[in-house]
Order: sequence, then C-alpha cells, then structure tokens
Amino acid sequence: MLDLRRLRYFVVVASERNFTRAAERLHIAQPALSRQVRQLENELGVELLHRTTHSVELTAAGQELLERGARVLDDADALWRTMRGFGSGTVGRVVVAYGTSAGYDTAPRLLRAIAERLPELALTTRVLGVGEIVAGIGDGSVDVGLARCPPETAGVETRPLREEAQGLLMRADHPLAHAEHARLADVAEPVLLHPRHANPGHYDAVMALIGDAPLELRAVSFDLAQTPVAEGRAVAIVGESTRVGLPAELAWVPLEPRVALPVKLLARRRDRPPPVERLLDVAEEIADELGWRTPMP
Repeated sequence: MLDLRRLRYFVVVASERNFTRAAERLHIAQPALSRQVRQLENELGVELLHRTTHSVELTAAGQELLERGARVLDDADALWRTMRGFGSGTVGRVVVAYGTSAGYDTAPRLLRAIAERLPELALTTRVLGVGEIVAGIGDGSVDVGLARCPPETAGVETRPLREEAQGLLMRADHPLAHAEHARLADVAEPVLLHPRHANPGHYDAVMALIGDAPLELRAVSFDLAQTPVAEGRAVAIVGESTRVGLPAELAWVPLEPRVALPVKLLARRRDRPPPVERLLDVAEEIADELGWRTPMP
C-alpha cells in the first residue's frame, strides 16, 4: 500500500524539481528526503526521477504519479478534515423538529444562524406536534426538538431556548388593538385555545395565567390563517413571535401583567453524537446573543 508520507515527499520534490528547496519546505534534512524518495521508487519498482548534479527531472512514471498523487493527497486531506469534523461535531447530519408556533420566528432565525456557524452540518427539519417530537427523540427519528412547555420525559434533556412574551392576538380594529398592554379581564370575546392533548404543558400554562378571569374558552385546532380571530369572533393568547409576518388585519398586544412562557430545546439525554452536542451548544450561544433567555423584568 502506498505510504502517504513518502508520496507527499515525492510530490514536493517533483513540484520543486530540487531536493534542497523541497527539504526546506518539508523541514527535514536533504539526505533523509533523498532516502525516502528512493525507498518509494524501490517499493513501486519504477524510477520516478532523473537526478543530475543540479536538477531533477520527472520520468513518465514520475509525471503520472505527480498528477494522480497530488489528487490522492488532496482527497486524503479532505477526508481527514471531514473525519475531524465528525469528531468535533462540525460535520454530520441532524434532524431538527419544531412545532408550528416555533415556525413563525424562533425556528427560522435559529436555524439560519446555525447554518451560518456550522455550514458543513446538514440539517433536516420537520414540523411536528410536541408529543411527536418527544416520541421521535425517544425512537431516534428526531435528534433535536424545539417545543413550548414540553413535558418532563425520562431519557429526554431539555434546555431553555427562549422566554417568549405572551399577548393577545386580535383584529386590528379591536378596541384593545392600539393599547400598550391588554388585560384578560378586559376581553369580551371567546379566547381560542388548543385542546389539552395537543400540548398539555402549554395548555396548563395558559390556564394558569388565565386564572379566575371570566373568559369563555373555545377549543380550536391549529389554523394558520387565524380565521376566527380575523373574522372578529374570538381572540387568542399567543407568543410574541406570532407578530412576524402578521397580516395587516391582525394585531398583537402584550398582556398585562407581563408573562412569558418557555420554548425549550429537547434532545436525548445520553449517547448524543458530536454533531447534536455541537448544535445544542451553538443554539444556546445564539439564544443568549439574541436575548431570548433573558428573564422578563
């Protein structure tokens, strides 16, 4: 099998056409370099260089080895960098799943920033409910999840990603639409809320912040167009990220007293491959830079 070290020595000599200059580039003694190249010729059973007192010329075999050997060395270097990348977590594949609520702002901003910092990491994204995200982490089909108020689950680690301010989503002509803050006690319309089974943690958190407010709750499945709200038949308690791309006919007003609900990173607790570990760490760095994890004053 070809010795890559000797091949590299030969390529440098062949490129320089001079043993002295090649030895200086390689930081080895010239006699040692000559011996290594001669040993390579012996191993291959072919003369690679015509040596004279002042110059070195390539034989036909030497020219062939220079051209193809240089490519072999480039490929070997690329393979080495790739393998080191796998070990450091900068190279690999990661499946990231997130809920529809994270799709407005949190997931797109986070994934763009991760792609910029880890350009050799191949990201596959899926939009799933929180229960599906947790199950996917358990069976290995999902590496990292983003979810609001995820449940505590054996074998699944959660890390805080964003403390998201909550507010009321309403029609732009609603009496509260231009207020600085909105109180739940001032809401006259029904409040939309997903069924508890869709995300028990988030449902319970919303119910806790509603408390004793005299509100009519109306269960609703996910509706990207927010049809009941757009038609003025209801309002919804949603996170601030909903404001991204909000249609002109809708408005978001923060709740008073102010409240935030957590969006968390989820991953398998043990035996995580290096790319997943690196992504989690980078995601936390990005979240801190964006101020997402700063508690509300």
